Amino acid sequence: MSYYNPAEITDIFANTSCAKAKMPFTKFALMAIMGGIFIALGGLLTVVVAGGMPQTAIHNIGLVKFMAGALFPVGLIMVSVAGADLFTSDCAGITLSTMQKKTAWTELLKVWILAYAFNFIGAQFVAWFMAHETHIIASAPYADYLNTLANGKLSHDWYTVFIKGIGANMLVCLGTWMGYAGKDICGKALGIWVPVMLFVTLGYEHSIANMFFIPAAMYNGADITWGQFIVDNLIPATIGNIVGGAVFVGMIYGYIYGKKSS
Repeated sequence: MSYYNPAEITDIFANTSCAKAKMPFTKFALMAIMGGIFIALGGLLTVVVAGGMPQTAIHNIGLVKFMAGALFPVGLIMVSVAGADLFTSDCAGITLSTMQKKTAWTELLKVWILAYAFNFIGAQFVAWFMAHETHIIASAPYADYLNTLANGKLSHDWYTVFIKGIGANMLVCLGTWMGYAGKDICGKALGIWVPVMLFVTLGYEHSIANMFFIPAAMYNGADITWGQFIVDNLIPATIGNIVGGAVFVGMIYGYIYGKKSS
């Protein structure tokens, strides 16, 4: 199976991100909404399947975590194949294009802010309309699993969530990177699946995924406030995601492999 090498991936990733930065507002906003929807659908799938294994969790919690990790990557695969936009992968991609002077720092900030905001809208669409309103996860064991998951994400101190955010987006951006290596859809899907499976199984913190998991638990009646969600999880996870994606993938691989293309 042939694939693109890291230097080629750097140029592909940077050029794709540059094109997004130059895209009209409405088109980019719709792409980002779809990105939030796809990631949230991956999260919903994990709740339905992993949450439906309560007896397995009693005897083998690691298997349940792996099952969640194995299923969640379908969200990023849909983002990549369908051409949607995701804030967390933008942390690496637009950093690469800016290092190559294809985009300006103002465009980097614009992409990050717009992608983040519209990913949130997409995630809430799934959390409210496609999960809460359909009652898919309203009853046990799914509601119990989701409630435990959401409260677990709020049980850590700010520093721990920040570090877990670095781990999550280092792996998500690596997944996007490895996805660009594939020259066919199978190679792309496999490249994405491995790192994303790893981050979910290990329990790291992905800001866009948490925009689905924690609000979905809140809509289900979990005793969590928006303030708790934003201050205790979303902010440190987001900052960690920026560091993990921009520094550990975008800047490092941009320095190693990136040169301004003709």
